[in-house]
Amino acid sequence: MSQGGQAARPGSLLFRGGRLIDPAGGRDGSADVLVRDGAVAAVGAGLDARDGRDAEVVDCDGLVVSPGFVDLHVHLREPGREDAETISTGPRAAALGGYTAVCPMPNTDPVADNAGVVEMVAARGREVGLVDLFPVGAVTLGQRGEELAELGAMAHSAARVDCFSDDGHPIREARLLRLALEYAQAFDAVIADHAEDPSLTEGAQMHEGEVSAILGLQGWPAAAEDMVVARDLLLAELTGGRLHLCHLSTAGSVALVRAAKARGVLVTAEAAPHHFTLTAEAARGFDPVYKVNPPLRAKADVEAIRDGLADGTIDAIATDHAPHAPEDKDVEWAAAPPGMLGLQTALGLTITELVEPGYLRLDQAVERLSAGPARCRRLPGHGGPVAPGAPANLTVFDPAASWTVEAAALASRARNTPYQGRQLRGAVVHTLLRGTFTVRDGKGAW
Repeated sequence: MSQGGQAARPGSLLFRGGRLIDPAGGRDGSADVLVRDGAVAAVGAGLDARDGRDAEVVDCDGLVVSPGFVDLHVHLREPGREDAETISTGPRAAALGGYTAVCPMPNTDPVADNAGVVEMVAARGREVGLVDLFPVGAVTLGQRGEELAELGAMAHSAARVDCFSDDGHPIREARLLRLALEYAQAFDAVIADHAEDPSLTEGAQMHEGEVSAILGLQGWPAAAEDMVVARDLLLAELTGGRLHLCHLSTAGSVALVRAAKARGVLVTAEAAPHHFTLTAEAARGFDPVYKVNPPLRAKADVEAIRDGLADGTIDAIATDHAPHAPEDKDVEWAAAPPGMLGLQTALGLTITELVEPGYLRLDQAVERLSAGPARCRRLPGHGGPVAPGAPANLTVFDPAASWTVEAAALASRARNTPYQGRQLRGAVVHTLLRGTFTVRDGKGAW
């Protein structure tokens, strides 16, 4: 990378001998990929030196070549909490995790509820140049749920915001959500909601169930999510607006979304890795690294999330990457903020917990990490297809590689991973943004 993190002009690269999994392009099989001047130049079996001219050959034997991963839900903390994460450190973690595009949420300080803040975030992302940043704007001013933010101004700004969310703050008033869904149609934008009924979760510390009763912690009932998901779906059906549901965590929510999709409601949904890998049992030790919102749920909910990802009810795996400074997270459970790191462990957790046990085929896993999330926001140039003329936003990974999570070795400024010491299978080898390595041989190219 050149000064300021900007990519130098890419040369020609021939990715030879890999398994190309390109869900958007309908490909899954042995194929070489030629990259020239930042774009895919040719795709096919047996491309040779004549096809690639003087291209550098990158051996991909035993590796998977896929579209770059896309994360719909990350927290980069800048502006306001640069002690936890920045638009420099977060994208480094993203690139190492195989991502070429991420969508930073608006709960910054100041809140990203106007054109000035979202333009600053987008500009900083371009300056760093490791991933494409597609900022999410707030639905309401200050995320207070009282009046709509400047949705039109953000949509028509240089950042071209096409997704709005109050993130961890649910939109309490049905009237306000209806207005947002109707107004957003004027610029074909998505309203993404955090489904939670605050009247049922005030003071809640974890999932309501056997473990919360044993520990004496106030519970967050699954019904508090299910009720709001049902309301949101009815409003999306009423308005014809595009609805996205953030980090589904309950079996009831999955069933509601499945039924709504069958009725033709314009809804997409995401799930976070911790909601298909961990249960409320992890909270027994009162370690706040396991505190997250929505909380870790029961085993039946985890199974439902896995099934929802398998049958396509849930469109995308989104990390909800939520870094926190040590002095904020390393406190007693009740005082700790919710959130976990996720960018560098998502692929490994997906392969280890979904592919190896047989919930997903590898091509389905790639789809939920790339084409699926790109489709939810219609992100240009991401998610494939890997075809001549398309930007060379690519991830190359080894599905069989085994590695151990070490918090101190992560690129994020924070260290709050619940997977410390966990052995995972599936490792990123190369990541390319428009034909330039952001990660090469597993190491950051910055």
